[in-house]
Amino acid sequence: MPDLSLYLVTDRRLSLGRSTADIVRAAVTGGVTCVQLREKRCATREFVAEARAVRELLAGTGVPLIINDRIDVALAVGADGVHLGQTDMLIADARRLTGPGMLIGISAECVEDALRAEAEGADYVGVSPVFSTPTKTDTAPALGLEGVAAIRAAVSLPLVGIGGIGPGNAAEVIRAGCDGIAVVSAIVSAPDPREAASRLRTIIRAAKELS
Repeated sequence: MPDLSLYLVTDRRLSLGRSTADIVRAAVTGGVTCVQLREKRCATREFVAEARAVRELLAGTGVPLIINDRIDVALAVGADGVHLGQTDMLIADARRLTGPGMLIGISAECVEDALRAEAEGADYVGVSPVFSTPTKTDTAPALGLEGVAAIRAAVSLPLVGIGGIGPGNAAEVIRAGCDGIAVVSAIVSAPDPREAASRLRTIIRAAKELS
């Protein structure tokens, strides 16, 4: 299993006019350990081209590329994994397409979602949303740290918390039971994505040492 401790989710709407490739390059230099490419509003060819460019950028770094929702794009570019939501393709159907070698992550909004993801063969769970967030407007109510702890007690899969996480609360999320944190605006909208990633990586390491 790759290191999911600092998981970047891209969003070009929040990038302050900078390219996704530039943000990813800076963030990886700063310590990001996993990159999920999320594109909700671009055409398939554009998504594939961007995914291929990020894949090439990550080559040799050991940082995996995860594609949000789109198994076809993940397969087209040889991505390391795909991340699916509760209304996306079922894990069994996704696995038939991807084969055993591709990571499949599942978003879980409650204990039942996480239990089902584990039973159906997901590789990791995205616990979402931990805190309320303006980045996504279609999410369930925030789980809070108690919700994270409940999911941690229920499943043994790696957990990645997402939703409203930044330097001020990242350590709490790790201590509540997450193996990693996924961030969007905390890096994508930061004036210096490399420095923002470095700061978060330091916070995560310290929290893991104390937990």
